[in-house]
Amino acid sequence: MVQITNDHFSITQISRSGQCFRMNELTQEKAGTVAVVAFGKYLELHQDDNRIFFDCTQEEYDCIWKNYFDMETDYAEVIRGIDAADMYLVSAAAFGAGIRILHQELWEMIISFIISQQNNIKRIRKCVQLLCEKYGEQKEAKNGVVYYEFPTPDALSKASIEDLYACNLGYRSRYIYETANAVVHKEIDLESLSALDYEAANKELLKLCGVGKKVADCICLFALHKTEAFPRDTHINKVLAAQYPNGFPFEKYGGNSGILQQYLFYYDLEHKEAVQES
Repeated sequence: MVQITNDHFSITQISRSGQCFRMNELTQEKAGTVAVVAFGKYLELHQDDNRIFFDCTQEEYDCIWKNYFDMETDYAEVIRGIDAADMYLVSAAAFGAGIRILHQELWEMIISFIISQQNNIKRIRKCVQLLCEKYGEQKEAKNGVVYYEFPTPDALSKASIEDLYACNLGYRSRYIYETANAVVHKEIDLESLSALDYEAANKELLKLCGVGKKVADCICLFALHKTEAFPRDTHINKVLAAQYPNGFPFEKYGGNSGILQQYLFYYDLEHKEAVQES
């Protein structure tokens, strides 16, 4: 067990922020614990105020989870850099101050965000799980939990479009089939993308079937960790129209714009639900 203390870490907020679809809040005897599958590993973690407990070795934490949860970025400094006159963004950052931008596996994010198009988080999670169970390698964690790795490009390239439909992927089935084959046949070199700047990486991603501007920005932000990427979905577009009719001040926030986007997204999504339930 590894214990970390951090005032800007909320596993609940991270799991509900729409950036990861293989992070699940456990129930019953493990209520308060979140399970994560990433980079072929299974992790359970829970939190007590600002103390986070990772059920793994120190070596595994240092090699995988420290970077995965972006533990070396000072999110307090990011929040301090928000213009105090922008009360909406100040409120959004305060509401979602425990969110961190995850360093996720590139191939998984490409497929996950192709699936995310015109979809809700609950359904995306289910589709991703079905895909992993059908085409991913089955593994067993040290505590006996059976889980599945994310399917490789080769595995998905060998699936028929009809088989992919069976995972409730609908019209996205063709996108996934075409994208997997493009990667397998070296029409795009995924390994080179991390070395590119944001604009160049975004341009390369747009070559993939089913990847438009919003999906490319999500991949840049949540896999390549290009935090100037600012994905715009219906939630964000409504916020921008209502709060920033003259445009979001990208020139002010630059490389932190993607982090601030997550605060805005989470605030619009979760704060409204909290207000409605109260």
